Amino acid sequence: MPYYRRVGDVPQKRHIWAEAGGARLHEELMGLDGFSQASSLLYHRHSPSAIVAAEAVDVRAAATSYDTALEPRHLRTFDLPTGGDPVAGFVTLFENEDVVIGVAAADDSSPLYRNAIGDLLVYIQSGTARLESTFGILDVGPGDYVVIPRSTTHRWTVDGLLRALVIEARSAHVQPPARYLNAAGQFLEGAPYSERDLRGPAELLAVDETDVDVVVRHRGGATRYRYAHHPFDVVGWDGCVYPYAFNIADFQPIVGQVHQPPPVHQTFQGGGFVVCSFVPRPYDFHPDAIKVPYHHANVDSDEILYYSDGDFMSRAGSGIGIGSISYHPAGFVHGPQPGSVERSMDEDRTNETAVMIDTFRPLRVSDAARQISVPDYPWSWAR
Repeated sequence: MPYYRRVGDVPQKRHIWAEAGGARLHEELMGLDGFSQASSLLYHRHSPSAIVAAEAVDVRAAATSYDTALEPRHLRTFDLPTGGDPVAGFVTLFENEDVVIGVAAADDSSPLYRNAIGDLLVYIQSGTARLESTFGILDVGPGDYVVIPRSTTHRWTVDGLLRALVIEARSAHVQPPARYLNAAGQFLEGAPYSERDLRGPAELLAVDETDVDVVVRHRGGATRYRYAHHPFDVVGWDGCVYPYAFNIADFQPIVGQVHQPPPVHQTFQGGGFVVCSFVPRPYDFHPDAIKVPYHHANVDSDEILYYSDGDFMSRAGSGIGIGSISYHPAGFVHGPQPGSVERSMDEDRTNETAVMIDTFRPLRVSDAARQISVPDYPWSWAR
């Protein structure tokens, strides 16, 4: 995170004796990269290490493999079953060593959960939810990106059906693009969003229960810990690591006389991947500009595009709609569908919202993704 936040009561100095209600508080440091990067200090009423039981949880890894034939794909994610909670109901669609990409369509609240493998970046397609964590309460809704740092104990309280695109960052942490920040971590003038657009927890939960279960995802699978006291027994915290939300509608697009390349839409970076936001914006304003993306080859990356809202100008005629995912692997030359260029010439602005993920290592495709792939999509440019 690029800036400091403080919620609740914290001592005047770090690592000194602190009390609440006459009892000693237990300090917990959450720090990145071995104490050398951003961190936060949380103050618990009870020891955050006090477990009274631990048992392995049976977790079935998604079956994924590389495509034997290099073909683009169109996935209709709304064809997947709905139900369950946002954690157990997550469906893996693509993965590599750096990232897991999938979706959830949940109608139930989750158990307490901690992902010790990677940061989570969750894009809320529809529905509302409350993210509760050791850092407090964060209410989220359609269009919100929600960043959950790895090893944050949290749960989702769901109101109705929640649809989400979920990204698990397995290597480096999810951050704003480095080129948007100055040496002090402040957003630069000209960046497409700023600190004012980011929402963090502002209210603590202050839960004080005993014998509380938390499911922890780790490299070996998953473990259910039983804690002597509830992990949300926090009276205060401060620092630069915490869950936060950013709404895609607050992204300010960069435009030009002719079509701008995808990096101008970059919103987040992670280890081995980037995330871009496509939002309604003025079209290119050169009198002869071709307003839809030109054909391009992904030389170094696989491209995932999640279609969230509006009319998707370059995919017209391909059956792409809200909730669709297009997958264009490295080595496939892709671009506007037939007729898209001509249809765009008299338009003056786009009307689309979409999330793009470019990965820099090849993606493996899951069986679930293959089951919802549209069979004739690869031939849609030849119509």
